Amino acid sequence: MKDKMIDFLLDKANPSIQLRVKKEILHTITEAEERTLQERILGEKLLGFISEKQQDNGWIGLGFHGSSKNAGQYDNQEVATKYMGEKALKGTPLLDRAMDAYVTTELTDWIYGTKGQYWSEFEIPAQGQNLIRCACIARAHYDDVINISPQIELSLESFKRVTRVDSIWEVSRPVKKGRIFNKNERWPCRYHLEILAFTAEKWKMKENVAMLAQAFQRLMRTDREEIIKTPVSCWVGNHAVGPCWLLNEGYSVSGDGLNHHTGDGVRRTNLEKVEWLVRCGLYPYLPELREEVDFVVDHISQDGICAVEHYEGEFRSWSPYFGGQLETDWRAKVRRQCDITFRALLIAHYAGIWDYTADRQDLH
Repeated sequence: MKDKMIDFLLDKANPSIQLRVKKEILHTITEAEERTLQERILGEKLLGFISEKQQDNGWIGLGFHGSSKNAGQYDNQEVATKYMGEKALKGTPLLDRAMDAYVTTELTDWIYGTKGQYWSEFEIPAQGQNLIRCACIARAHYDDVINISPQIELSLESFKRVTRVDSIWEVSRPVKKGRIFNKNERWPCRYHLEILAFTAEKWKMKENVAMLAQAFQRLMRTDREEIIKTPVSCWVGNHAVGPCWLLNEGYSVSGDGLNHHTGDGVRRTNLEKVEWLVRCGLYPYLPELREEVDFVVDHISQDGICAVEHYEGEFRSWSPYFGGQLETDWRAKVRRQCDITFRALLIAHYAGIWDYTADRQDLH
């Protein structure tokens, strides 16, 4: 199955997928091959648009955290750098310069959208422009160039806090309109998980993985309705951090809801969530994750093509909170197949299912 998936992708897929299969899965790519494939990727229309929007200092567009009145879907620094990282453009002048901008641009610069304020990720749980910045650096695989070790440790501390308290209510307090985090507390969000997923080689010791598994076992509780998905503000007047950002009880491996469906009765999975969790080494520890991995693998055909049902809107639309499409478009059926099959290959690879015996019942 693995060989057929790889053969299909190397024959049919976008050059970014071909590059990543050779580099990330097979470990066989040469420098010359990588440069050639990157040149082809940079020739794509969307990368040309991003290049045109790059400022003199390397910053992409006029915004930071997604779309705004000054920035569109891709001409903002967060989405553009994450997209380029996923497109395997590390080492190209375009992405190098964008990463340089993360180093040279002060965190109080108005481009970050905080009106010149610095929101410390160490003082305010699940918040801060530098937390988002470090997640972008991790996603683009520049953590060996730009030091984000303090944020990796902060991410681990945030998940560890889940294992030390009864619920999110212990790290927050009630206010007039809901709840607010206590100052200098710790609690995990999407960006902490993103940092860990893409820097796993730096922190993935047995004790850390076991702690992370314990945290997710707590976060996936569904027996306390009053606590599930509790929105919590970061400071007075701040809008409450919701489920697309904050991790809280009721967390679902499959999707944002507490079931696998979107109202049409179709069983789906969230490919991004599954990929990130298996990158963190959690496959052997979480039954819910094993169920999702099995669901993905069971939808791979004898030809090595995956046709698993997924949340298409979250996969095809790039934003600070989701995105996975690497093919230029899905007008041809084979491009859709390549995108989904590539994610299935990554999931199986990082879950390590081909490292186990054919009978995996011992993990169930």
